[in-house]
Amino acid sequence: MPDVSIVIPARNEAGNIGPLIEGIVAACAGAADFEIVVVDDGSTDGMADVVRGLMAGRPNLRLLRHDRSGGQSAAVHSGVRAARGAIVCTLDGDGQNPPAELPKLFGPLRADASGRLGLVAGQRVGRQDSWSKRAASRFANGLRGWLLRDGTRDTGCGLKGFRRDAFLALPYFDHMHRYLPALFVRDGWQVQHVDVSHRPRGAGRSNYSNLQRGLVGIVDLFGVAWLIRRRKKAVATEVPAPGPAAGKDP
Repeated sequence: MPDVSIVIPARNEAGNIGPLIEGIVAACAGAADFEIVVVDDGSTDGMADVVRGLMAGRPNLRLLRHDRSGGQSAAVHSGVRAARGAIVCTLDGDGQNPPAELPKLFGPLRADASGRLGLVAGQRVGRQDSWSKRAASRFANGLRGWLLRDGTRDTGCGLKGFRRDAFLALPYFDHMHRYLPALFVRDGWQVQHVDVSHRPRGAGRSNYSNLQRGLVGIVDLFGVAWLIRRRKKAVATEVPAPGPAAGKDP
């Protein structure tokens, strides 16, 4: 069984997925026992065929396919449910998240002796995106940070590492991947942030527009704020049965 599962949610990334997988292998070899789980979210460009061609001789490379596009959160959720590792790392399928950053994510989780670290979230520096996308992201992150108080300046970064069991205990909803720090804190987990690099898209084009992100983000933001206010506050611990009384035979 692998220690770490690398989950890649991707749609129509045939031109990027091959180099991305090779980069993950190079970055993680010797650092951890790992598997790679590619989740094809209804691609129409032959991406699945590219991945299948790479699976020969790579037993740690797996492919899941959605019968239709369900979005990035659905793809992440499918990948995490299928993952065999206790630690899961995610990165975007467009190649903009450098695989060399992955050890920064799973390293702290593997070394955690407290058992309380639930999420290591990447925060991009030197973003290689258009001015409009960076401006929209700054506005969205500022609004989210003001409302949720999650201490995260870049919740949209695809580079994240987390405990599989903790993630699967979170409430699932579409676009939840953008709110993982707030959701992990809601459930009582510690969250660590690390700076990660960013690079230009290698091929193809983005599956999202700024307007798309903005419209769904407003609804999601208030929904997450509601979830945080309505979180379960009591924690149950099991009480052991009393032992035999002192001085008496059991």
